[in-house]
Amino acid sequence: MIIDLLKVFVPSVIAFWVGIAIAPLLTHYLYKYRVWKKQPGKKALDGQVAVEFARLHGETETKTPRMGGILVWASVILTIALLWALQYIFPNSSTTKLLFLSRSQTWIPFTTLILGSLVGLINDILDVVDRNGEKGIPLKIRLLFVAVLSFCIGWWFYTKLDITSISMPFGDPLYIGWLVIPFFMLVSLFLYASGVIDGIDGLSGAVFASIFTAYAFIAFHQNQIDLAAFCATIVGALLAFLWFNVPPARFWMTETGTMGLTLTVAAIAFMTDTLGEGRGLPALPIIALLLVVTVLSNIIQVFSKKVFKKKVFKIAPLHHHFEAIGWPGSKVTMRYWILSIIFAILGVSLALLG
Repeated sequence: MIIDLLKVFVPSVIAFWVGIAIAPLLTHYLYKYRVWKKQPGKKALDGQVAVEFARLHGETETKTPRMGGILVWASVILTIALLWALQYIFPNSSTTKLLFLSRSQTWIPFTTLILGSLVGLINDILDVVDRNGEKGIPLKIRLLFVAVLSFCIGWWFYTKLDITSISMPFGDPLYIGWLVIPFFMLVSLFLYASGVIDGIDGLSGAVFASIFTAYAFIAFHQNQIDLAAFCATIVGALLAFLWFNVPPARFWMTETGTMGLTLTVAAIAFMTDTLGEGRGLPALPIIALLLVVTVLSNIIQVFSKKVFKKKVFKIAPLHHHFEAIGWPGSKVTMRYWILSIIFAILGVSLALLG
């Protein structure tokens, strides 16, 4: 038990300090090359100019660097590299035990994190480069990437890991056979849409940290120690990011952070479900409730504008609505932090007791 706990906590602590160490270097280059939007503003989901968003955040968009998510995945990669080097230089059972990268538990979520983050990085680079008004990778292309990647992972779950059912709260698993593939694709696409939660200083880092902490607990309870250590490592990296993202943010996470993290949450939720003889999926809507609400508020807003020609919220997603009605960004952030912790605890309780 002590060794397992060390395997979870040590990489997390290392990832945090690695993140703290590399942040000044990342900051230097982000500011040196002015890695921010050259023109403020963005379009809403219905294609119209987001006037309210420009009023709230238009000025900071041209002053705050993007691509802060590099800090998260780079810290995870460097932590794994350090653990590998430690095992190589001091080969013994203790150092070998600390390396959590394994085919059975962490290859899938680690690959998902890196691929998603790299595509997000390309999008962010294109977003800050002047290309005659074009910004980033077109949404349709990004959605296609998410669909293809999640199809491949869902296929692997079904054919290689024999996942053919999903758990139900307080009941027996539900057999769905090959439908696990499109189901995983839908979950991945939905969670990817929640990446817009990276909209206020300090908001996304804490929300994601709570989610990955919850799944670290769940994986540890299922004796998936490598997966628990991987989740904890991401938490350590996110806390380092949050150190520099609290108001006023030194940089924003943007797509290179949110794409990899949201897709990784989907993979881990499935890894901690029937594969781990647990209930990682039923717990997901609770643990990640703030992500769910973020997506639903966008859907409700677009539907209402299309059908009823009126807005439900002053601005979507919901966290910007609170800003628009007069809440300071720091108040929205702190209350989201509190809620994310509460929902994480509730979700873990369902996963362990349901």
